[in-house]
Amino acid sequence: MTRLAALAALALPAAAAADPPAGKKPNVVFILTDDQGYGDLSAHGNPVLKTPNLDRLHAEGVRFTDFHVSPTCSPTRSALMTGRHEFKNGVTHTILERERLTPKATTLAEVLKSAGYTTGIFGKWHLGDEPDRWPSRRGFDETFIHGCGGIGQAYPGGSGGDAPGNSYFDPTILHNGKFEKTKGYCTDVFFAQATRWIEGVKGKQPFYCHIATNAPHAPLDVRPEDEARYKDKVKQPNAAKFFGMVANIDDNVGRLLDKLKEWGLEKDTLVVFMNDNGGTAGVQVYNAGMRGQKGTPWLGGTRASSLWRWPGTLAPADCGRLAAHVDFFPTLAELAGARLSDDAKKQVEGRSLVPLLRDPKAAWDDRTLFTHVGRWPKGAKPDDHKFDKCSVRTTRWHLVADGKAGKPWQLFDVTADPGEKADVIDKHPDVVKQLAAEYDAWWAALPPYLVNEAAAGEKKEITFHELYRKQFGPK
Repeated sequence: MTRLAALAALALPAAAAADPPAGKKPNVVFILTDDQGYGDLSAHGNPVLKTPNLDRLHAEGVRFTDFHVSPTCSPTRSALMTGRHEFKNGVTHTILERERLTPKATTLAEVLKSAGYTTGIFGKWHLGDEPDRWPSRRGFDETFIHGCGGIGQAYPGGSGGDAPGNSYFDPTILHNGKFEKTKGYCTDVFFAQATRWIEGVKGKQPFYCHIATNAPHAPLDVRPEDEARYKDKVKQPNAAKFFGMVANIDDNVGRLLDKLKEWGLEKDTLVVFMNDNGGTAGVQVYNAGMRGQKGTPWLGGTRASSLWRWPGTLAPADCGRLAAHVDFFPTLAELAGARLSDDAKKQVEGRSLVPLLRDPKAAWDDRTLFTHVGRWPKGAKPDDHKFDKCSVRTTRWHLVADGKAGKPWQLFDVTADPGEKADVIDKHPDVVKQLAAEYDAWWAALPPYLVNEAAAGEKKEITFHELYRKQFGPK
């Protein structure tokens, strides 16, 4: 479908929302938050937090209600970028060079560029801080990022770390290879820069805008006026700070949606919202009835928001099919009409969600998803940690090893017991045998992909510190 034909189709009324969206080449704005759990959204039942703009995405889009990511951040980001499990990207941790995305992977940004898109990333990358690992080498035309996993973080003895002395307020950001000292709160800075970039590229070619906030990740540095919104509404001070950070994200989402409408881009633009792992500071207030949180293999560690809004093309609806981060890459590739290379086709393990975006009740074969928290000690043998915090998931079943039970596995029927309270392993030995065998086969295939394990012992100056010193002098 040509670009003009796609735009004409997008101008059809909402009744035409069932029109096949594949190949329409929409603009895409992808918003990914850091440590905001599934329950940290008022549309998901949070009794305290108010997120009217995220609720608008929820109300006006396709909502995947059983969507899963990794238990921590770099792994999720690598799966989103490649369409395959994080361990097969070499990503088994968030630090110590084990967060680096293998250079052999084809990224989503590269695929979209091949389909005629211009691409920009704003905020968190967290897939390698060395210049040859930067998003500018992985398909992004415009890059505006902080270092490491969060603003101000640094890990001596390795390459990962942010600009020295950096803060959530007035952060120093690496913009197209050079540091810039910005003014304002980090989330506001990222959204403002992304908005300026969209304004500059809109109408010239389709764009992919990747906004990855480091908020509401700890250290919970929040604007005082945002903390004040919740200071008297929750007993836990950290929850008030955390909710204030989420509220600030929500405000920025609202401003961006308003701009898209002002520019006449609403019907040309798919806006996708997700969070990168299970909840953190907010789970003490509300966790949507789930067990576990970030860093665990329980549903509370992996279930994520997945909201897809494209007015005039996607009809608002819930979709309860089992979906995952690995599906993001093939979905956007199909929407963009991209042709995947043979290597990219072999790489992708996920499924395109286009059939479900078109019809949320469409047939969807059952599948098996594997989770492992990773993060085994530096220099350890992965096989010694095979059953540390891992799980196997199908639509009905969740086989979990949490490292604490004194036995390898527990089994939960999550269709009947979404809170994972009753271990039914003794009642379904055949299910356990089958899922455990699938896990064994999956684990056995991993060693060739675990390319970062030996790198954990490397000693080098923190990359962003070295580059900062070269640009601004010793500090």
